[in-house]
Amino acid sequence: MSGTEKDSLPWLVMVHGMSQDRRIFDRQAEVFSDTHRVLALDLLGHGEASDAAGPFGHIEFSAHILGQMRAHGVTHARFWGTHTGAAVGLYLAATEPPGLIDALVLEAPVIPGRNPDVANEMIARVRRVAAEAGMEEARRVWWEESCWFETMRADPETRRASEQRRIVEDFKGRPWTDTASPAPVGDFGPALSRIAIPVLIYNGSLDHRDFLRLAAEIDALTPTSESVLIDGAGGFPAWEDPDQVNQRVKSFLGNL
Repeated sequence: MSGTEKDSLPWLVMVHGMSQDRRIFDRQAEVFSDTHRVLALDLLGHGEASDAAGPFGHIEFSAHILGQMRAHGVTHARFWGTHTGAAVGLYLAATEPPGLIDALVLEAPVIPGRNPDVANEMIARVRRVAAEAGMEEARRVWWEESCWFETMRADPETRRASEQRRIVEDFKGRPWTDTASPAPVGDFGPALSRIAIPVLIYNGSLDHRDFLRLAAEIDALTPTSESVLIDGAGGFPAWEDPDQVNQRVKSFLGNL
C-alpha cells in the first residue's frame, strides 16, 4: 500500500485501561492496520506518560488523549477503548464537536465519572497498600486479587497471562499515589443519551457482574448501540480471545 493510499484510510484510535499501556492492543493493531491508520495511545500516568503529573480522572485522561490525537493530526477517528479507555471514548464522543469520533468500540466500559463498585474498592485497596507497603506490593495485590484478571490467573503459564502480568509490573502507579482531586464529572447519563454514532459494546461472558451491569446501562442509554458477549472470556476479551473479538469488530467497522 502506497503512502497516499494509507493516508486515505480512516483512523482507529485505541486506548487501554488502568495499570495497562498501549501494548494491550498489539494484537489488534497488527490485524487492523490493513484497513485503518491505527494509533494506540497511553493514558495519562501510563506507558510513555508514566511520569506525568495528575490529577488522574476521566476528564484529565480524556484531555490527555485528545491532545495526543491532535498532535498526530487526527481530526476524526473510530475509537476503541477498554475499561477506563472506553470511558475516555464515551466522554470525547459526548463532549467534543460532532465528527471527532465516528464510531465507538467499547470493551467492558465504565461510565465517565463512575467506575463499578468492585473497581472502586480495589483502587482504594491498592492505594492503601502503596502508601503502607510500597508500589511493588500494590502491583502484586492488583494482579492477584482483581476480578478482571481472574480468568488469566486461572492459567498463569499461558503467554496471555505472563505478558499481561508483565504489563502490570511495568506500571509505575502514579494514579494510585497522586492525591490531587480530579475534576468532577457529575451525572453522565444525559450525555450518553445524546451519542448518536454507532457503538459496539462487548464484555467477556465471565466478566464480573458489576462490569456486565454497567455495560448494560450504557447500552440502554446510548440509542445506537449494540452489545455482545465474548464466550469464555473474562475482563479483557480482546487480549484473551483476540480472534473472536477481532472478527466481531471487523464486522462492525466494515458495516459503517
